[in-house]
Amino acid sequence: MQRILLFLYRLRAFLLFLFLEAIALWLIASYNSQQGSAFFNSANQASGSVLTARNNVVEYFSLASVNKSLVEKNAELLAELEKFRMPADSVYIELDSLLANSFQFKGAKVINNSLNLSQNFLTINKGSNHGIKEGMGVFNEEGVVGRVKGVTKNFASVISVLHTDLLISSKIESSDVFGSTKWDGKDANKAKLLYVPRHVNIKEGDKVVTSGYNAVFPEGIPIGKVFQVSQGAETNYLDITIELAADFSRISYVYLVENNQEEELNELYQSNGISNE
Repeated sequence: MQRILLFLYRLRAFLLFLFLEAIALWLIASYNSQQGSAFFNSANQASGSVLTARNNVVEYFSLASVNKSLVEKNAELLAELEKFRMPADSVYIELDSLLANSFQFKGAKVINNSLNLSQNFLTINKGSNHGIKEGMGVFNEEGVVGRVKGVTKNFASVISVLHTDLLISSKIESSDVFGSTKWDGKDANKAKLLYVPRHVNIKEGDKVVTSGYNAVFPEGIPIGKVFQVSQGAETNYLDITIELAADFSRISYVYLVENNQEEELNELYQSNGISNE
């Protein structure tokens, strides 16, 4: 403290000069309108610049709290928006009253998918905790994807259409002629439509959909379209190649369908020795 006082004492002449200079400037500005106007304009500009700089500094250091409040508000708005927007893993399908009572639909995300094997599988992020059961049909917005094979609490494995052991009950939409779709293990974009008699008139481009004849899929879900037709050389059936509707190289979300009457249908089929594809 003594050093500070000694320092100010040494500068007493200079400090007195600054004090008197300030009084002189004040008197000039107060009693001379032209000089006073210039002085106050300059003072306002200087103080405005200082205040602006101070405000910018304060705003900079308050950005964290502002961003936090914005994030919280955005979260509230997104939550409200979700009430009016269909989730990415949901599906809207127009169903008549009978179909709505027979089938239930769920959504899931694909977390693993194989394409290069003869027996390919997918893995989804939903399991028994989410109501997923073995045997449920699986499809996406493009078409049929497969059938649930195994289920754990939080995950499920799906037999892909690209699996040489999977048969899908199918029909040609334009003629209602039915058969079974099966992958031959060759092209990941194509499969075979089996058991269509040779006398049936089929054209390239005809749409192939699920027949609804089994307990897995409802009728009318796309499977593909006819790519090539030829007469079977040694059988009574046509050799039909279809181009699959679903692009298995870019499947992200799928929908699962459960037939509420599947158990009753399976009991009926088993009691009569009928195979349910």
